[in-house]
Amino acid sequence: MFKFKVVAAALAGAASAWLAPSAIAQSGKMSDGVVKIGVQTDLSGIYSDLAGQGSVLAAKMAAEDFGGKVNGVPIEVIAGDTQNKPDVASNMARRWFDEDKVDMIVDLPGSAAALAAVKVAKEKNRIAMVSSGGTTRLTNEDCTDRTVHWAYDTYALANGTARAVTQQGGDTWFFITPDYAFGHSMEKDASEAIKAAGGKVLGSVRHPFPGSDFSTYLLQAQSSGAKVIGLANAASDMMTTIKQANEFGISPKQRLASMIVMITDIHAMGLKTAQGLLSTDGFYWDLNDETRAWSKRFFERHKRMPTMIQAGVYSATLHYLKSIKAAGTDEAGAVMAKIKATPVNDFFAKNGKVRADGRMVHDMLLTQVKSPAESKYPWDYYKVLKVIPGDQAYMPVSKSVCPLNKK
Repeated sequence: MFKFKVVAAALAGAASAWLAPSAIAQSGKMSDGVVKIGVQTDLSGIYSDLAGQGSVLAAKMAAEDFGGKVNGVPIEVIAGDTQNKPDVASNMARRWFDEDKVDMIVDLPGSAAALAAVKVAKEKNRIAMVSSGGTTRLTNEDCTDRTVHWAYDTYALANGTARAVTQQGGDTWFFITPDYAFGHSMEKDASEAIKAAGGKVLGSVRHPFPGSDFSTYLLQAQSSGAKVIGLANAASDMMTTIKQANEFGISPKQRLASMIVMITDIHAMGLKTAQGLLSTDGFYWDLNDETRAWSKRFFERHKRMPTMIQAGVYSATLHYLKSIKAAGTDEAGAVMAKIKATPVNDFFAKNGKVRADGRMVHDMLLTQVKSPAESKYPWDYYKVLKVIPGDQAYMPVSKSVCPLNKK
């Protein structure tokens, strides 16, 4: 069995107290007798529900399902809380790579934190597989040959939701946007999708991250006269904005469209508040027999159905382990070559493909939240309105500035 341990960010300066036994023999071209996976996540903050311990469990399940070993050496999973801060994420990544001999980091909520960590991974010749962070910068202007972007990005979410709402008559928009990398990318990508669909963006306002009182921003959105108030924020910020909009009577006079919604958000808000909300998702637990089977296993241990991000962590981790096996080594360059050469076929994605820029292209789902009357059993929250093919969901290579696409 592999070892599992949570490493708190507060211990950032402490030496690792649990190293793989030196007696473990190396096998073939495996570097140090162990494959160590580090889950950088949010264990205590705004993203802890949609990632957090659920992401740690997902990585752990992937290692277990792979058999606990790869190429004859054990798999270890460690985890740390980045607090969604770039400096914490980069310092943790550096310590993990230098001292704890971590081979790959995964999850990485908070786009600013993810961007900081992937830079260190590139510097240290290690692999970073981002499931949580959403900015397209990860595979565009800030791409590296050691970064893989797995579950979703702001382009795919905006291209699905903003385009669909605009085509349904919501042709004027005002954005409420968190003032950091993810929010900026989301507003930009959504605005382009709206304009491409014949709509207009009348204005936007940016709020500190995280926030608690969105009344001032909602009043600005209300006074704009826009038919749609676009929410480029996520998790508790997004939920609080929706609740306050309902309290102020802004909704349903003006339609709310959230660019990113997780199933845990719907669970927290309740169907009465969230009903009718359109969103784009990369995974739904109740989509088919395969998604249900894995999700029920996850639920037994986590007591919540998995989000797109948590399912993505499992899928990315499993693909990484398969690629090590295929490469016969854990050397980052050889493993990345296999990651990009091997199609992704599991419950999360069918015929997914990792492009040269690191973007894992897979189908996305346009969903609508059910009403309380439509929901027939626990966690029965979504109607899937449309499957968006991966080659339509994600930014085309022709629009990318990533130099890896031009080799």
